Amino acid sequence: MSPDPEKHVILVLYYSRSGHTAQLARLIARGVEEAGLEARLRQVPPVAPVTEVAQPPEPDEGAPYVRREDLAECAGLALGSPTRFGNMAAPLKHFLDSTGAEWASGTLAGKPAAVFTSTGTMHGGQESTLLTMALPLLHHGMLLLGLPFTEPALNATASGGTPYGASHVAGTRGDNPVSEHERELARALGRRLAQAARKLASQA
Repeated sequence: MSPDPEKHVILVLYYSRSGHTAQLARLIARGVEEAGLEARLRQVPPVAPVTEVAQPPEPDEGAPYVRREDLAECAGLALGSPTRFGNMAAPLKHFLDSTGAEWASGTLAGKPAAVFTSTGTMHGGQESTLLTMALPLLHHGMLLLGLPFTEPALNATASGGTPYGASHVAGTRGDNPVSEHERELARALGRRLAQAARKLASQA
């Protein structure tokens, strides 16, 4: 039997306000494709203080908005957000809070997942933000992957990069470029996620 093509898609889903988290998303997607799988970049729309304000059906720039079908069709998920007081940003939390039907039906159960973030400072809540994103994924029954210390850049980085997931230190003015170690670790996370999804698909 030929493999289901839907099992070869890794969803890279993120919210990005200033573009730094989107940069990491693209690097993770590159790592996914280096491992031979397809990366599907998607973003969540912003939320408005007045909930009646609707967003346009497609964003002005960046990846398309996520659809429910993206969750069902993916073989794995990379989830990213900037930090907001040590937590994920409200738009991503709002989207995750709306996935009760997917939780009830087990849409994501058994699929591998990883998380990534960008912060303004080195100690601006990177690891706690990654952990807040990990919690709902565990409730969905996903298999959470981090970055092992066998990745040389994890031991050498003086900027972003944690065992909990890929990260970037953007600086208080947001003008820090993504460092070489941050780039290496983001791509490594994408490769690891794709490799896990491939192994799981072969055992299904």
